[in-house]
Amino acid sequence: MRADAKRNYDRIVEVAGLTFREKGYDAPLDEIAKRADVGPGTLYRHFPTREALIDAVMQNWIASVNESADKALAHEGDARERLMAWFEEYAARLTVHKGVAAKITAALGDETSPMKNKCQTYAAANAKVVEALRAEGAVRAGVEPLEVLRLIGGIATVADQGNLPAEAVRPMLAVVADGVLR
Repeated sequence: MRADAKRNYDRIVEVAGLTFREKGYDAPLDEIAKRADVGPGTLYRHFPTREALIDAVMQNWIASVNESADKALAHEGDARERLMAWFEEYAARLTVHKGVAAKITAALGDETSPMKNKCQTYAAANAKVVEALRAEGAVRAGVEPLEVLRLIGGIATVADQGNLPAEAVRPMLAVVADGVLR
């Protein structure tokens, strides 16, 4: 990619991320092009569909998911504190971009979703945390990582739609953690 094309690409992704945070993923693409100081043709040349642009915006976001799971597992404290560290991180990630919590949570397990790769990344990171705690004997029998992820996603959706602060979300996450652990 030429240097000017790379600058345009990076600028579009940056502006789209800011716009999506402000207005949600349904924000007009022409507005994003205007705010990025590029023509609509430049935006569509790099991102032929809204999903392609959303995917590019989310790549940086997704890239650190496994690191967050590892960080939660390395967190000082007992199994509950480590699980809560992961839950809080996951819920916070889902609520960074307005409207994404519901979209990601609804797409979990849907192989036809355009967000399939993101969902699989989250599901693998969550399974890593849950299974590591299960290996320590801390997780109740019958607890499935995907169902845990859906519960946390539901809480994140409520937080996102209700504009709840982290302090209001933590007690709901604690209820799930208490249900997951022995």
